[in-house]
Amino acid sequence: MTSRAGSLVLVVEGLVSGYGGGDVLHDVSLSVVEGGITCVVGPNGSGKSTLLATISGLLRPKRGSITLRGESIVGKTPRQILDLGMVHVTQNHSLFREMTVRENIDLGGYTLAGRALLARRRAHVEEMFPQVADWAARKAGSLSGGQQRLVEIARGLMLDPALVILDEPSMGLSPKVLKSVFDAVAMMNASGKTILLVEQNARAGLRMSTHGVVLENGRVRLAGTGREVLEHPEIGALYLGGTVKPAAAAAEEGAGEDERAGGDEAAGGDEGAGGDERAGGDEAAGGDEGASVPGSAPGSRP
Repeated sequence: MTSRAGSLVLVVEGLVSGYGGGDVLHDVSLSVVEGGITCVVGPNGSGKSTLLATISGLLRPKRGSITLRGESIVGKTPRQILDLGMVHVTQNHSLFREMTVRENIDLGGYTLAGRALLARRRAHVEEMFPQVADWAARKAGSLSGGQQRLVEIARGLMLDPALVILDEPSMGLSPKVLKSVFDAVAMMNASGKTILLVEQNARAGLRMSTHGVVLENGRVRLAGTGREVLEHPEIGALYLGGTVKPAAAAAEEGAGEDERAGGDEAAGGDEGAGGDERAGGDEAAGGDEGASVPGSAPGSRP
């Protein structure tokens, strides 16, 4: 499909969704820019998987709109949404274990018309994922968890989708295997694919993303570029059991700290300045240590 970088491939507005009588998502709005990677992060139970299930038609929203390239997909079946160009690679492994890798890959193109087109698409996928071609004759059940994940991602490309949705692709993988999965995501994006990613490894996911969204308690708390979200001063609170502070409260707290700092400087004179300098050195050292993120893919966006 032709890429139109910068346009919106997916727009979600005012989404309310849940199970039974309870709402999990509350007035969620976000957009996915074509040609980019949008990473959704948040604590467990924040509504990430519910969001993806609603977008892909597995769960019908109670309110709100979802458009794929300008066309409403609310109320459409997963098959209809698939035909419109959206592929959802779920969190749980979905390969048929007793079938070969090639047979599983071919199932990804089951709606294609004709064997010739199926063969061309398979050849293209195997060119992108040479490991998958090497495993073609193996039973899918004989592969490791990381190898199965790569096959699932490759299978999702058989229909040449406009949008690839990945639900926690690194779940349960070792750091070494996780790197290969992130490399595959970066390679897909470099080839022109638009990706909506939900990722438990928040820092690694945001580092490679063009856009980031933070969900907390079913609501969007932060949104911006991947770098902006990653470097937000309060992003860590979401992964330490806290919550995002309202901007006014954060500003008030910051003003109080500045006032106290001013008093300390006046009282301490040169000695206080020396303490500040030492503290700054320690802080810089800590920052360098935290900058190393296991699992982040080389060559990913800064």
